[in-house]
Amino acid sequence: MTKEKLEQEVARFVEDSEWNYISEQEALSPEFAGLRIYDTPVWGYSDARDPMYRDMKKKEAVGPQFLLPEEWLPGTESVITFFLPFTDEVKKSNRLSDDRPSIQWLHARIEGQRFVMKVCDHIREILLAEGISSVIPAADARFKSVEAADPGREGVWQTASYTSNWSERHVAYISGLGTFGLSKGLITEKGMAGRLGSLVTNGTFAPRERAYTGLYDYCTNCGACIRRCPVSAISHEKGKEHAKCAWFVDMTKEKYHPYYGCGKCQTKVPCESGIPKGKND
Repeated sequence: MTKEKLEQEVARFVEDSEWNYISEQEALSPEFAGLRIYDTPVWGYSDARDPMYRDMKKKEAVGPQFLLPEEWLPGTESVITFFLPFTDEVKKSNRLSDDRPSIQWLHARIEGQRFVMKVCDHIREILLAEGISSVIPAADARFKSVEAADPGREGVWQTASYTSNWSERHVAYISGLGTFGLSKGLITEKGMAGRLGSLVTNGTFAPRERAYTGLYDYCTNCGACIRRCPVSAISHEKGKEHAKCAWFVDMTKEKYHPYYGCGKCQTKVPCESGIPKGKND
């Protein structure tokens, strides 16, 4: 199995799959039926033994609860990660300067995440047909995420907050897909507005060379995301304050249940659809 073959097959799946389009039955309003959620993905690859994965166990990174690729799948060789950029229609809809997520964005957050997992499943099936095993950490029974710290939890999870034992953003950073922005999203060659997915596999794929050395190399620190945040959860001094962000997203869940989302910091900003000018010259 080559990268080229894998990427071509997945690109066709993204183009043709009914799951990448909002159905009439699920559309929150008739005019949104047929909405396409994602464009063609961009890809990252890394060696499962990259020393940077062990660094993720440090408190200042993801934390000690982070599971290494080999802990998800013994004998794993590579990590495959991808970024699905939202379509222009989805992004444009959420550029309004108010505190309401657009209906298109709500669909992209909920049905969009469902499709990310469909893509992961499709990749797993493609690999399996070639005799290659893989695990999707985010869909595995061992996957765990938490919000606020809780001393009642066991072990390393007692002080953990707004984290999980597998971080799509950090994995993508290791795999050459991009660097972090002030809002803590990942800036890829197709920008920040989209969703990430990943698998660990015992297949061997050459790592993507990281075109950066620092965590924030693609961020200009322009502050556009600060001005876009409805609840002032982002600042130059503190970056993104997860508790404030989570509070606001919870409020949208009450209003739009079972939908929720925001994404204002990902739209109408220089890193919405690409690496900001001057950062990839």
